[in-house]
Amino acid sequence: MALPVEEWRLRAARCWAALDPALRERLAEASLHDTVRLGCRLLRPEVEVAALQRLCRRARAGKEPAAARCYREEGNRLFGRRQYGAAVRLYSQAASHELPGSPEVSLCFANRSAALFHLGCFEVCLEDIARAESHGYPDRLLPKVLLRKAECLLCLGRLQEAADALSVAENKVAMDGIVTSPTHQTLLGKLSQLKVKIQEKESCPAPAREACGDIQRESEIWEENDSISGASSSLSLNFDTERGRHLVASQDILPGQSLLKEEAFVSVLCPGESLLLQDSSETVWDTRVTNADLYCHRCLRQLLASVPCCGCSYAKYCSQKCADVAWEQYHRTECSLGPLLLTLGVFCHVALRTVLLAGFPEVRRLVEWSHDGDKDLHNPEARCKHLSEAADTRAGTRGIPGCNDSGRYQSSYQAVFNLLPHAEKHSPEHKFLCMLSVVAICKQLQEAGLEAAVLNQESSEKWSKPRTCKKTSGELSPELKTVAEAMLRHVLQLQCNAQAITVMQESGSRDGAVVNKKPVRLATAFFPVLSLLNHSCWPNTSVSFSGTAATVRASQPIPSGQEVLHCYGPHQCRMRVAERQQLLRQYFFECRCQACLEELESDIKSVAAVRNSFCCPSCRAPMQGEDMLCCSNEACAISVSRESLSHRLQDLQQQIKNALEQLRARKADQAIRMLQKCQMDAGNLLSPEHLLMGEMEDHLAQVYATLGKWQEAATHLQRSIEIVEMHHGPSSVEIGHELFKLAQILFNGFAVSEALSVIQRAEEILLVHCGPQSTQIQELQEMKTCLLELPRSILQRT
Repeated sequence: MALPVEEWRLRAARCWAALDPALRERLAEASLHDTVRLGCRLLRPEVEVAALQRLCRRARAGKEPAAARCYREEGNRLFGRRQYGAAVRLYSQAASHELPGSPEVSLCFANRSAALFHLGCFEVCLEDIARAESHGYPDRLLPKVLLRKAECLLCLGRLQEAADALSVAENKVAMDGIVTSPTHQTLLGKLSQLKVKIQEKESCPAPAREACGDIQRESEIWEENDSISGASSSLSLNFDTERGRHLVASQDILPGQSLLKEEAFVSVLCPGESLLLQDSSETVWDTRVTNADLYCHRCLRQLLASVPCCGCSYAKYCSQKCADVAWEQYHRTECSLGPLLLTLGVFCHVALRTVLLAGFPEVRRLVEWSHDGDKDLHNPEARCKHLSEAADTRAGTRGIPGCNDSGRYQSSYQAVFNLLPHAEKHSPEHKFLCMLSVVAICKQLQEAGLEAAVLNQESSEKWSKPRTCKKTSGELSPELKTVAEAMLRHVLQLQCNAQAITVMQESGSRDGAVVNKKPVRLATAFFPVLSLLNHSCWPNTSVSFSGTAATVRASQPIPSGQEVLHCYGPHQCRMRVAERQQLLRQYFFECRCQACLEELESDIKSVAAVRNSFCCPSCRAPMQGEDMLCCSNEACAISVSRESLSHRLQDLQQQIKNALEQLRARKADQAIRMLQKCQMDAGNLLSPEHLLMGEMEDHLAQVYATLGKWQEAATHLQRSIEIVEMHHGPSSVEIGHELFKLAQILFNGFAVSEALSVIQRAEEILLVHCGPQSTQIQELQEMKTCLLELPRSILQRT
């Protein structure tokens, strides 16, 4: 949720409509500086602030022991059913709700360690055992946990440590006076078993493992640019009035070549929808897993056993180190604001974290510097002309906005600050909503006593005493007005410059031999160097992510002198030109890329328009028209409204969802029957090349794979690939992902020669788009190594 919740947006709209027309006009024309100063008094405590407080009560981010008990009990129930992965998630949720230092939190870590042990995650299990001990795990229960520790060490081959842990456990058991109790006898039996296992391993040490599992990864050739941090030397930074700042190839570039490697200046994990609970008199704790449970809130690494924040139940980390760094850099300020930030949306959260990471001295310097340029704010043409002249009259890139005094464009706060907010192009109502939201955050910072931490994070002691300044009760201090102005700038910038960090996330059941993955938006970030890339509906680059780092690669040959282009979302293969132009309006430009110009200047329809079309229910020829569609076959007089066909398409999509629900319920035969009926219905509605036809083939392949019917699965997936290739092209990343799935099916079906051929093609495509370090490339190489190590006689037969 990028923007605030709907209720707050409506409240702000009513507030705007109630303003005096003269004040609305002043706000519409005001600079960011004046907008904040005029708007500070418009956030009324008894109206807007009170309404916001009510909304915040729905976004629960505090420690709630009742929730912890619910999650722990549900975790115990699933543990008893041997659903250890789900149990780990629930114990993590329980730990995040327990009060720090309480005995109950130690129970969460101990229970989670048991589930991790059954999953074979021994190193992480040991970390949880240590956490349980450090949080005061009950002494009477300690022997069982210590035996688990010894068994983990034994499984890891750390025999001396295992023997030491066993000795400690033995002493603990001996301290129990009730020798005849069943629990005591069980512990003694386990002790004896582990002693025997340690002795066996000591007498017969395991042979040293050969390092054959390490697949050699080719290192990428990389020479960094002298003028652009993180960019390849094959790029140059240019500026002109039409395209603004942009990157151009300074030499011929090959497909797959890395062009940019950048760490996000700031990123914020996108929360799960279930965090915002509806108003209700009775609480029902949601046990669904969201991104907030699956990924580290700082580095975005996938979580197995999360480390909870000590102050809130929302923030979770992959390690104590990440938790400590996040606390020092920004979370000590954000922690108590969790409900407010979840209510006001990710853009406001990114804006706050940006100024916290930059530090107040740098924020103040750049805000004050920006006031000199306010005179050009409402005359973009003059501003661009001024910037263009500055770039031409100075050496190299020194005059280009965002570059430092030496002409280097760095991934810095200065570069973030110089991204265009387009303040003059946003609607006055939207700018007013953003202003009210950032002012609300700054007022909360002031009232919560967090102003000192915001103004100087390095030495907060300096600001520990109340500061006296000329302000009325409830009014923001001058420093927080500066912070609010910077935040307003960043919220407006994000509409055009926010970069979604995506991850290939498993969909459906995880217990299948074929892993089905789809790209999911994980976080919203500022990448100031990546933001230099202009949009094209037919781009020449691909972007991939690893944690908070982005890598841009050439997806096709880029000759020297050609602009390097990135797709902001609307792609020629996915939608018609009118739809693309509509979506791109949020970026305040009219796309004039080659794909758009060709479609606009000719009668040729886009790939998406032709292939994602309806067909005649009578003769199955393509339907033509806008609101009323007519059969393109002159001998057929069928006509039908687009609305009617769209309703049928929605019904079909719902039936497909129902079929997938049957698959998740392990009713594969029922899922197959439902999908086959959907195919028959679709044949009388959609063109044979429609993407949905391919998706149904993909789903059928998935169902047959769960049944171990590899040949049938491969046949359906190959049909899906044909349709995907028609839409996206033979070397697209979409084809790469489909071929990866086909490789898994052929590998599991023991179709060796076919699998090797598909693996090679998938590798060639995914290396271009994702690079040699991607998990899919690594899995493909492991499959290939495994197949090539088979006996020659088997290879010849297959």
